[in-house]
Amino acid sequence: MRPADDKEVTVSSTTLALAVSPTNVRQATWYRLLLALGGSWLVAGLAQVSIPLPFTPVPITGQTLGVLLVGASLGPGLGALSLGMYLAQGALGLPFFAGGSSGVSVLGLASATGGYLWGFVAAAAVVGWLSRHGWDRSIRSAIGAMFLGEVVLYLVGIPWLAAAIDVSLGRALELGLAPFVIGDTIKVLLAAGLLPAGWRLTGRR
Repeated sequence: MRPADDKEVTVSSTTLALAVSPTNVRQATWYRLLLALGGSWLVAGLAQVSIPLPFTPVPITGQTLGVLLVGASLGPGLGALSLGMYLAQGALGLPFFAGGSSGVSVLGLASATGGYLWGFVAAAAVVGWLSRHGWDRSIRSAIGAMFLGEVVLYLVGIPWLAAAIDVSLGRALELGLAPFVIGDTIKVLLAAGLLPAGWRLTGRR
């Protein structure tokens, strides 16, 4: 009999990164772990693209683009794991959050941006689930998937922001959503364009 590590498996996931996964069990396991870790580092890198705004405690960052790409490429489970790894590394002290910040307090209830960070995990899972069901194969459907991911992110982030700084939901929308609509629209369109292009490159549409 062949060792278990040498068994060949078929990757059933239809997400982009897993479509080109090795078929060997051990190699596929390491590949997925490295994808999750790499995804967390991608989001960490984009978090350093941070522009503070004088009228809101929430900065403009590149994180959301990374969240959308990681979720769509890795799928719901692995995408959520990747973002969980991102939060864990930042909480443990690595300068992975916006502007090089870190620590458990950034994820706490008193943190104005904590809800957005936790929302990353949910958003990646939603985008990943939709992508696994083929929403990332065309630009039109990919836009829908990315938009729904953004909705999930703000459904977590806005109420958290309102509670953290003790303002109404209406005021939280003014501070935590309105300033980012244009930027997030650009990120959605960019991510939605990259995924179908990636599928074309693999030749597995």
